[in-house]
Amino acid sequence: MATRYATLIVRQQGIKLIDMNTDKSNYVYALKDGRKNPAKIFYIGKGCGIRKEDHLLNIDNTSKGKFIEEIINSGGQVVVSVLCDELTEYQALKIEAEMISSFGIEKYGGILKNSVTPSGQKRTDKKLNVPQGIYEKAQLGLRFLREATTEFIEANPNGITNSDLARYLDLHSDNNGKQKDYLTYSILGILMRDNLIYKDRDRK
Repeated sequence: MATRYATLIVRQQGIKLIDMNTDKSNYVYALKDGRKNPAKIFYIGKGCGIRKEDHLLNIDNTSKGKFIEEIINSGGQVVVSVLCDELTEYQALKIEAEMISSFGIEKYGGILKNSVTPSGQKRTDKKLNVPQGIYEKAQLGLRFLREATTEFIEANPNGITNSDLARYLDLHSDNNGKQKDYLTYSILGILMRDNLIYKDRDRK
């Protein structure tokens, strides 16, 4: 039902609909520090078109961007390698997530300069067993949920409710057999915290 609804919105806006299950224009790539021999991976990403070169054309102020500047300013070269291509978006997302989870992000003991956590995110000091890679997987999952929710809202200018989000994305929570929709409410709360959406006080 959700797919049909989304398709209707896209067709009404006159945008070409791409079947994400058959479109194989995506790839997964790595950025490497060419000063090392062999070149050392410091970033994993997925995209299509010139996405892999965009990091060098538009250097940002992230940890990854600053490292790219450091490499270039020292006379080194940033090596861009396509790790696998001709992928559907789902395949690319899955491989990207698995690789980021495997290598780990730098600030938590890994080697990648990927930013997969919301700004200001803090980890607990409580002594628990935390298997390697699960934090990155959780944050990547949250990123996908944020993107899906944002796209859903953008496709509905009059707004959506928490109930709509849970229903159309099949994200109902369960509490002793009762639907509480805590998951979607939390996602909306995160987006409101980051000032990406706002709550209409006249509606639920």
